[in-house]
Amino acid sequence: MSILDTWSRNETLPERYKTMNVNEMEKRMREIKESMGEKLLILGHHYQKEEVYQFADFAGDSLELAQIAAKNRKAETIVFCGVHFMAETADILTEKDQIVILPDMRAGCSMADMANMEQTRRAWTELMHLFGDTIIPLTYVNSTADIKAFVGEHGGATVTSSNAKKMVQWAFGQKERILFLPDQHLGRNTAYDLGIPLTQMAIWDPIGHKLEALCPLEDIKVILWKGHCSVHENFTVQNVHDIRKTYPEMNVIVHPECHHEVVAISDYAGSTKYIIDTINKAAPGTAWAIGTEMNLVNRLKQNHPDKTILSLNPHMCPCLTMNRIDLPHLLWALENVEKGKIVNQITVNQQTSHEAIRALERMLQHI
Repeated sequence: MSILDTWSRNETLPERYKTMNVNEMEKRMREIKESMGEKLLILGHHYQKEEVYQFADFAGDSLELAQIAAKNRKAETIVFCGVHFMAETADILTEKDQIVILPDMRAGCSMADMANMEQTRRAWTELMHLFGDTIIPLTYVNSTADIKAFVGEHGGATVTSSNAKKMVQWAFGQKERILFLPDQHLGRNTAYDLGIPLTQMAIWDPIGHKLEALCPLEDIKVILWKGHCSVHENFTVQNVHDIRKTYPEMNVIVHPECHHEVVAISDYAGSTKYIIDTINKAAPGTAWAIGTEMNLVNRLKQNHPDKTILSLNPHMCPCLTMNRIDLPHLLWALENVEKGKIVNQITVNQQTSHEAIRALERMLQHI
């Protein structure tokens, strides 16, 4: 085991960072950023809390940030303020001598964790038995490197909420059916928008290891993995009805990870970038109820005082796993880098990276 292997293990945040003054931490952050210059790249997802987001060199959604990392050849250390699968994608797309760090290894994604390799291999075997070689897999980028690699190995591609329609259309040009992992709601909403009726969609339950269908097998076009986003699934039809009743003039805009019934009765639906762009372009004085993560909603509200903005669900809380990345963990990671010590490095092995890149590249060709 090398020194780097030892240093890059997941370690626990030292006690002193838990009691540091915020002003002191922010001062140290600015000092480190200035001293490291272009050797350091900090990426911040839109769902990050403000204490971290303020120090990001670039902000964006998961794929956008990974692409920024891939294009940057000057940074020796890339600190990804997001969740585990995002840092994995960054490691896959960057050079071997660039180090990717996730400040807190506990920052995972419940959706990505809803599809593991054992479940996926078992499902694929069963689906091949039921349908033969008529299925191509697609995976949302909100998935583990292993799942991306599996999809790449079997001729499929990754998708984002921005290009899901384009990629589903591409997939149907390859095979008769698609398996969409791991978010059933994005898959359902995308396929429905492309004219595929709900009756031709089935759900694969990875826990019960069974196919749930409302039509004969030969009529099934889309097989949806039974996974979801724990944040977006909390927006309900009743939330929309309540907004319509209380604020009749308010526009409702939601993320396509929401339930199909919620998307169907909203005024607008689209990716994180789509939501941000829509609010940016909206006329002053307009009112918006937004169905997405709370940190982003609050940031949009702060950045647009000329508009009325609120969360579609008044009881919504931020993404709990994303919020594990906080200022103490970020500072701790950077002070270690400053000392030449790496903690919480994210690495994806060469074989997995090779297959995952195939899935990513098939998508990137269509962006």
